[in-house]
Order: sequence, then structure tokens, then C-alpha cells
Amino acid sequence: MSERFVKIAVVYLVLGACLGLYMGLSQNFVLMPVHAHVLLAGWLTLAMAGVLYRLFPAAAGTRLAHAHFWLHNLGLPVFMVGLGLMLTGQTTLTPVVGTGAVAFLAGLFCFAINLWRRI
Repeated sequence: MSERFVKIAVVYLVLGACLGLYMGLSQNFVLMPVHAHVLLAGWLTLAMAGVLYRLFPAAAGTRLAHAHFWLHNLGLPVFMVGLGLMLTGQTTLTPVVGTGAVAFLAGLFCFAINLWRRI
């Protein structure tokens, strides 16, 4: 499980870096919140979860760990795409942003509950 978290975290790192490079080259920083969320909620949070699941293997094999992985990685992309579209003028997508954010947050709750029970 820890390897899955770290590998997907690296994907978010590359995506966040590419978005940062794009914004820098174009001098258009409207997507800065998306850039920050991809790097913090994607790269940093998932990498740290991978490290913690490696340190505490009893937490890694649980249904909560699997729920965390899927909720986080289905919710965050929906959240980020919706937020990016909303920031560029598609204000009708607020429910999409909310749905992705709720799924992402539910994944974080799974992670928190899992660690509290297993550590």
C-alpha cells in the first residue's frame, strides 16, 4: 500500500511542477490555487501517507487504507479540474468542486481514523 501512495504522489509532483512551469512561462497565475493544492494535497499528503503506511504496516492493509487511497485519488482530480475550470470562468461547476472536495475530505477522514486505530 505504501508504494501505491508514493507512486501516485510522484505523479502529482510532476503535474504540479508542469502547471507551475506553464504559469511561469505564460505569466498567467490564475491557476495558482490549483498548483498549490496539487502539490500539497497530492504530492505532499500522499507521499507522507505512503511513509506512514510504511512505518505502521498494521494500518496499511486495512479497508480504511484502501478507502483512503481511492477517495483521495478520485476526489482530488475532480476537485482540481473543477476548481481550475471555475477559476477560469466556468462558475456553473461549483457542485463539481464540492463533490470532489467532499470525496477528498472523506479520504482524509479514513486516513485519520485508520491511524488513530492502528498506532
